[in-house]
Amino acid sequence: MTASYLVVDQATGTTFGADEHKQYRSASLVKLFIALDYLESHGPDYEIPADDLALLEPMLRSSNDDAASTLWVRDGWDEIVKRMVAKIGLTDTAPPASRGKWGYTAISAADIAKTYQYIQHEANPKYRDFIMGNLAQSTKCGSDGFDQSFGLPSAVPGPKAVKQGWSGYGAAPAPGEECAETDANVLRVLRSPEVKAATAVASSGDGTTDAQDIDLTSRAMHTSGTVTADDKIVVVLTLEPTTLSWKDSADRITKLTRDVYLQSAL
Repeated sequence: MTASYLVVDQATGTTFGADEHKQYRSASLVKLFIALDYLESHGPDYEIPADDLALLEPMLRSSNDDAASTLWVRDGWDEIVKRMVAKIGLTDTAPPASRGKWGYTAISAADIAKTYQYIQHEANPKYRDFIMGNLAQSTKCGSDGFDQSFGLPSAVPGPKAVKQGWSGYGAAPAPGEECAETDANVLRVLRSPEVKAATAVASSGDGTTDAQDIDLTSRAMHTSGTVTADDKIVVVLTLEPTTLSWKDSADRITKLTRDVYLQSAL
């Protein structure tokens, strides 16, 4: 495993981390940028239409890729990342080399932690409540059938707001590793012509190669979020060999996250 992590105690300002500025491909953690950019661009008085809620909510809660592709294309592709880098003051984050592959955005544990800090303490409270409220309703199953309860949800007890990311495991879980759950409330929107068209031209990037100075070959599994009880931000980014199964990867990042969280309290 290649791993980087950062825990931020927001009550004391202390941090506990390792290699927190190392760049990784974002996988679905870029969806934090997509959601925040959407809210920032429309303003706090904007009433989100039902069709857009049916994209934003499953994207944040269940990591829906079709929803992310739709918003990515509609709101400016890689310009989303550039705006968020400037807005938040990120130092390790960069757009994907190929603008259609949002999951190949470069990130670091430090920048994701800084993004959570911005959402909670600098962004408009309406944006904070919307994003963190949806992350607090993170589902056990992702929209693609993968079990996204690895890492922070399983390693730390109590209420949390969580965003997960993974890349390199294929479009669907291997037999026996499914976590099936139908996102019935958004099927109408996700089958719309707009969503189908966006999905055809934008993707997480899985299954392809690209010219960028980050590892796009190893399997990536990331866990991030906030722990309500002690007001901590936890970000753990990992890369695994392509021979490792989903379950084994999930077990490893969960153990690492538990160890990092416990060590941060010492």
